[in-house]
Amino acid sequence: MTKKHLRLAVMTAAIALAATGCAPGATTPVGADGKATGSVTLWMYPVIKDEAKSKEFWNKTEADFEASHPGIDLKIELQTFDKRDAQMSAALAANSGPDIALVTPDQAATYITVGGLQPVDDAVANSRDAFFPGTLKAATFDDELYGVPLFQNINTTVYNTKVFADAGLALPKTWDDVLAAAPVLAAKGISVMDYAGSPEQTLNLSYYPFLWQAGGTVFSKDGKNVEFDSDAGVKALQFLVDLNKAGGLPVDAATAGPAVEGAPIAAGKVGMRATAALPELAKMRTALGADHVALGLPLEGKVQATYGNPGLLALTSINKKENRAAAYEVLSYLTSPESQTALNAAAGNFPTRTDVKIQGSGPDVEAMSASLEFANPGESSPVARQVMAILAPYIQAALGGKLSAKEALTKAADEARALLKRS
Repeated sequence: MTKKHLRLAVMTAAIALAATGCAPGATTPVGADGKATGSVTLWMYPVIKDEAKSKEFWNKTEADFEASHPGIDLKIELQTFDKRDAQMSAALAANSGPDIALVTPDQAATYITVGGLQPVDDAVANSRDAFFPGTLKAATFDDELYGVPLFQNINTTVYNTKVFADAGLALPKTWDDVLAAAPVLAAKGISVMDYAGSPEQTLNLSYYPFLWQAGGTVFSKDGKNVEFDSDAGVKALQFLVDLNKAGGLPVDAATAGPAVEGAPIAAGKVGMRATAALPELAKMRTALGADHVALGLPLEGKVQATYGNPGLLALTSINKKENRAAAYEVLSYLTSPESQTALNAAAGNFPTRTDVKIQGSGPDVEAMSASLEFANPGESSPVARQVMAILAPYIQAALGGKLSAKEALTKAADEARALLKRS
């Protein structure tokens, strides 16, 4: 989100709230029958990766909701991840768009800063205790809840077991294991691990998990400084640089995206991926054979860590007082046990409630469930995305041999601190 967009969003949100009397936590009149009425627009993003299945699922969800809530007109509009921040910024600035939007915790932090979200404590007043505390914590800012957790994502290590078995190697569980396996596999023309170094790839699924595994963080505890240039940060980036020099990463690691199809990992030329979700696992099995692919726990450096965060249904400042009760009904319905069960089955995600059973069984589900213990929801800062955009090209430069790990992180930190000072 640009500074221009931020200023526009702040001004528009403030004007809209004042004009409508739309104070956070406000309640609204309901119909004569005591039930909420109104029109609610929801922006939903590709939680279900298959486009056709996603459209079918959300069309049915919309119809089912309206059948059980005849006074509410629900419009679920499917969006894409492309330019999502710019799209939301423009909607807030124009005061026209969704009443509810699916956001991540770091996006919530950004939109709260510009007055773009409203608290939703009232929407979960009768069900708050049913949610996993960690999912609510990720959505809580200044002691108020700014998003109802819809699902949890989790990523963990996936292996091409045949690669390691053929080389007489055990599956790597630690950084030392990975480094030791790299030259053995490189001699066979195989990279031990892939890495998506493209600046367009979120660092939550590339560099940050290694930073967390090294015991580091992106921001200081008070959020007023960055700390990715710490000894832990340098160690994490040096680990990747050393792997690359040893042939442990594919030759295009500095520019590669996260795709499975057409990538070396699908051709049997890579031994493992450190951050994989269930849909990627399925694609690898299609390419390599079901018996040759298995999940494990997150890698361990100083500690074990991976990326996994809740998707939040947030109430935007666009929502008006007269539609507030209807919006709360939508939030409550979509995050109910029944709705979460259906969504998790369709999307392969995990529940945010203790009263929702994890879908499926077997080693995959067990590994993903066990990995939840090591999940980091990312950096909930209003400038998290901007810092990521600053840092990504420097990591790419280090992987490409243009800068040392320390030089890259120092230069990135200088720019990030200037950003924080301006913000």
